[in-house]
Amino acid sequence: MRILRKLVYVCCSITLGLMALSSCEGGELYDVNAPDWISEKVDSIADSKKEPEEEVLEGMQEDVYSFGNTDYTSGFWTAFSKYYVVPDGQKWHGVFNLNINPADNTYYKNFALVITNDTDRGGEGYTEYGAYRFDTTNDTLAYNSQWGSHLFFKYTSSTLMLSPVDNLDETVQKLGGKVTLTVDRTSENAFSIKIQNASATKTYKQPYKLPNLNIDKSNTNIRCFLVPEGSYINFLQSNIIPIGGLTSAEDKNPLSMVLQNVPDQVNAGTSLEEAVVGITAVVSFEEGVTKTVTAEELQFTAIPNMEELGTKTLVAIYNKTFKGENCNLPVVANATFEVVEKIVSIQVTAQPTHTQYYYYTSAATEAMTDRTLAFLPEGLKVTATYADGSTQIIDNTKLSFSAIVAKAGTQTVTITADEATATVAVKVAESTVSTVSNSADILGTEDNTTEWWTVFSDNFNVPTGETKSISFTNYTSLANNWSNFAVVLRKADLAEYAVVRADNYGWGAGYDGNASLVHNGTQGDWATWLADMNGAKVTVYVTNCGNGTTDIQAVMEGTSGTSYAQYYLGINKVDMNDLNFALTIEGGHLVF
Repeated sequence: MRILRKLVYVCCSITLGLMALSSCEGGELYDVNAPDWISEKVDSIADSKKEPEEEVLEGMQEDVYSFGNTDYTSGFWTAFSKYYVVPDGQKWHGVFNLNINPADNTYYKNFALVITNDTDRGGEGYTEYGAYRFDTTNDTLAYNSQWGSHLFFKYTSSTLMLSPVDNLDETVQKLGGKVTLTVDRTSENAFSIKIQNASATKTYKQPYKLPNLNIDKSNTNIRCFLVPEGSYINFLQSNIIPIGGLTSAEDKNPLSMVLQNVPDQVNAGTSLEEAVVGITAVVSFEEGVTKTVTAEELQFTAIPNMEELGTKTLVAIYNKTFKGENCNLPVVANATFEVVEKIVSIQVTAQPTHTQYYYYTSAATEAMTDRTLAFLPEGLKVTATYADGSTQIIDNTKLSFSAIVAKAGTQTVTITADEATATVAVKVAESTVSTVSNSADILGTEDNTTEWWTVFSDNFNVPTGETKSISFTNYTSLANNWSNFAVVLRKADLAEYAVVRADNYGWGAGYDGNASLVHNGTQGDWATWLADMNGAKVTVYVTNCGNGTTDIQAVMEGTSGTSYAQYYLGINKVDMNDLNFALTIEGGHLVF
């Protein structure tokens, strides 16, 4: 070994000497008369040091628009690009400027590419392949830079690695500037993503095609859109015409407008300025561009005036171009609201149908001190008395209700309409728990290659007020955080309420947009937790709370002896008379 090292050293020294001679007059190393093998080697070295050539983007067209707040206040999933539909066998190229807050080095505040089936966000059948963010982090946070059921971190590489401390890393600033993005579906045996700017290139190279997630299997399209967080994007070019069309750099005139957040009722004595303060409008401009504007940018008139009770026609006028200049022809929109007498008092004139609520405390929730249950107003009737002495039953959707303390005994619910209040009493009890067993010993393939949504446990019914528990050993491929068990809430006919995973993520009608839902976990460092889940002992608890909601709790004992918890409290839109659950898994298997 020592002789080999000496020979390598001598050879390297000779090579360096020859390269040094090349700078002398008459040197032959770079001369056309130099030996062929030396010339070829020099050419090879020179080629390796060249900057990689940028891909020539074909068919690019101007698509100039912006999204995200320019003061860097956009939260995740609050601002979106247009939809870009990518057919099978084609590429999508997008070029844009990414503007990152120079005063905020939070590592994840850049943007994410979201890939979905060919359905509008939140529409029926909408399904995501996953989200792919520009930042790439060290092993501790690696899985946080992309997520979803069909994007796997093992196929990702990046030339710029971030190592955040307390979520901060100044390197995130290098992700800003002009960005080129490519989604490539041209290969029959691969799928790839490339995001590149002057400082970083992040690539995803999957050695097989994406599955078709469209309900209509004859439709093989996917959709792509961008979502900024704590940043904003000035889009510039695309080779694919987006839904709604391309946007030129020229200014655009408004064409139409739709009002949003118009109040149903306004108390007598309220000024027009006070009545419209929360209203916004979606303005459509030439070339299919839209923008949401606030009440401050609109001119309002109420017909007839606000001094009289009754129905009013609210007329709104917007007179700006897309760039904020005065336009030649303003756009007008209208809506109606009612001016009513002020409510001075309310009274409960019919008790709610359901007054018995339940909760269950496992090791996952025993430390919670502020746990609550949502009130179910079904059957409730509240009568209002107005300033003029008249009375009327109020629609329950116009009432607000206090949460119920999750503590055994009688609890009081406060009902509010305007500034008037009333109360009802409900009873709360600890749920009884019983164990269920699966008919098969194993769920999924023992080599942990189980694909998503291909295997399910038995369907377990959960009657009102009861809690069902099931225990199993969880095995994972360790590929992703979601390569573990998931719980499916559904009806007996398999219609779903929600799906929740072991890694604090879920979806479904009872999950999405549920402001009362509380979910959290104690996984801590994701890499450590994931390793601990390969052989973890797990118990899942599902509670029918008797108020149209369901609680799911999971207690996980990892292979290192560390205990973890995950809970989802208050999944709503559940028929308490038809509540069932099942287990499923992707990239792993369960042993009962």
